[in-house]
Amino acid sequence: MLAEHGHQVIYWGMAHPDNPNYPYQEFFTEYVDLNAPMNLRNSLKIASNLLYSFEAKNKIERLVEIERPDIVHLNSVAHQISPSILRVFRKFNIPTVMTLHDYKMVCASYLMINRNSTCEACIHGKYYMCFVKKCVKDSRPKSFLNTIEMYLHHKILHLYDSIDIFISPSVFLKQKLYDMGFNKQIVHLPNFVDGLDSHPPKMNRTNRFLYFGRLSSEKGIETLIKAAGSMDIELHIVGSGPYELALKQVALAQGAGNVQFMGYKTGTELEREISEALAVVVPSQWYENNPRAVLEAFAMGTPVIGANIGGIPELVLSDETGLIFESGDADDLIRVMRYCINNKGTVWAMGKRAQVYVRKHFNAQQYYDELIDIYRRVTG
Repeated sequence: MLAEHGHQVIYWGMAHPDNPNYPYQEFFTEYVDLNAPMNLRNSLKIASNLLYSFEAKNKIERLVEIERPDIVHLNSVAHQISPSILRVFRKFNIPTVMTLHDYKMVCASYLMINRNSTCEACIHGKYYMCFVKKCVKDSRPKSFLNTIEMYLHHKILHLYDSIDIFISPSVFLKQKLYDMGFNKQIVHLPNFVDGLDSHPPKMNRTNRFLYFGRLSSEKGIETLIKAAGSMDIELHIVGSGPYELALKQVALAQGAGNVQFMGYKTGTELEREISEALAVVVPSQWYENNPRAVLEAFAMGTPVIGANIGGIPELVLSDETGLIFESGDADDLIRVMRYCINNKGTVWAMGKRAQVYVRKHFNAQQYYDELIDIYRRVTG
């Protein structure tokens, strides 16, 4: 989007087999898979880089010396890259903004969740609670490492102080960070979606519901499978992730033969799944930020059944662009899904309103104008 408006954009991050052929990719950090089995040597190397990656710092400094950018826009840098790179931008006096995708600024495990329940134990910098409660994968060593990471970055080195403005895609995330004791400047700028010239929403849809996205425990997909297993519907689950096998076992144990795992899809295949679904379900059990799945469903004229948690209710306006149910409550989800089946005309109208809503409030031009205003504020 920025390049289409005439700006020079340079990507930098971690090397990965699925990356496009980027310029300057020789300066990318080495690929790290945190979920792969590791020996002691690799574990110590990863732990060291998580705390402070000299590799990332040195490589980004070489790139900055070549390009001297006017501004740096950060996304997720914790763990595989580490905020060591922020010292480079301060050294060269480069204005820096960062889009927040999770709660890493206030939570050592970044999800604000412990054993599938929301958790705010790290409030006001009590990061040691991560170790006490084993918040990272229920592992004492991993939780200890993340606890040390938070104290080092936030209390000792103050690395994030060099960021001029933080961007929050949801009002909820912004307010939650302030409630947890974060005192940096945050501005609200929601995500946008492309493809807003798509066709009108389809009518006469079957009793098929859809989940698409990452398959991980905090997404609440187990609740959705339990609900679907007791109903005469189809449920398509599109995506991949670390919880995939466990979810298939849940479906098997429930006898939910109406649940189909479709694998990872993108492009026209994903659009077809969205446009043919009666509704997209976002059953999260963590404080969702500004889920793109909701916006992408709206763009196709498909309403969303969303859990009443995090930033989801900011997008899923009950009885307007979709319906809300209580997070983790399979019975309440069944109630809402049955309403959709019995009121397809109303559901179609919701999808039509959702498409108008996303075109008006989440389009690329509006996002660009507000983002450039933020850039101008930090560059003077």
